[in-house]
Amino acid sequence: MKIVVQTEVFELGAEVNAMSQNRTDIGAIASFVGLARDMNEGSGVQAMTLEHYPGMTEKALAALVKDANARWALLDVTLIHRVGRLQPGDPIVLVAVASSHRGEAFAACEFIMDALKTRAPFWKKEETAEGERWVDARVSDDTAVARWEKIP
Repeated sequence: MKIVVQTEVFELGAEVNAMSQNRTDIGAIASFVGLARDMNEGSGVQAMTLEHYPGMTEKALAALVKDANARWALLDVTLIHRVGRLQPGDPIVLVAVASSHRGEAFAACEFIMDALKTRAPFWKKEETAEGERWVDARVSDDTAVARWEKIP
């Protein structure tokens, strides 16, 4: 398992290759890459700064992965989240999940991403033409993670 909070850019192909190298038990790897957008709430976004509490954030991410491992038979997980100042188009987060079968990999990948949006201590500040603003949590993120509470 790889759980990292970093400022450096990551490369999806390299991470998936590292996950599957010399492994013949993996039948599927599902991945998600989140990117910084140039629009949010009807305003142009020039840049975004992501902040976190070192130590606490990594523990929260590890708890999400542990929860996913308890729900599905996972063989490996890579979770990388960037912090610092990001430009539109920059990769922010990578979730890659390996399992024997695709269904478990897809479900666990989606679960980790949904849970991350509500349980991980990250704060986003956007730079717009109108000035800087902190981004509030979205109701849609709460709704997405709530459905997993019904699925053991």
